[in-house]
Amino acid sequence: MRTVLGLLTTVALCAGCSTPAPQPAANTAAADATAHQAHEAYVTAINSNNLDSLLDMLTEDVVFLSAHEPVMVGKAVVRPWLEAYLKAFKTHWDKPVQEFVVSGDWAFERYSYKSTDTPQAGGAVVEDTGWGLVIYHHDADGTWRVARDAWGPDHPLPAR
Repeated sequence: MRTVLGLLTTVALCAGCSTPAPQPAANTAAADATAHQAHEAYVTAINSNNLDSLLDMLTEDVVFLSAHEPVMVGKAVVRPWLEAYLKAFKTHWDKPVQEFVVSGDWAFERYSYKSTDTPQAGGAVVEDTGWGLVIYHHDADGTWRVARDAWGPDHPLPAR
């Protein structure tokens, strides 16, 4: 009897430790393709210069980490910053992807950028180049949104 109980216990423990079956390749490929589309949607929203389109791409708990700026946590905090930026400039960003990894409901993107900001009130165009890291989250409604965006220039600040 002791041997049977020991054997049943071992089988139960092994069954509990087994790894889940892998997702079918088609489902993984479809999820990856949808996640990659989030990059294009985000760049399109930025370049639309439309506040609502841009905000729709962000999670409620989004975090923006911009060089030389305080950390911005939450859509309610990011909104006035974006609103002021879009009132001040017509912007265009090129953001080539350097690396893109999807893991379940999260995707991680490393990118470079070139931004061109044309002052709405006139004046010299401001161009910048740099690097960034975006973390996307696959929200409950099926949309991939930006949960974190960190970026900074790839050159030193000009002398004051």
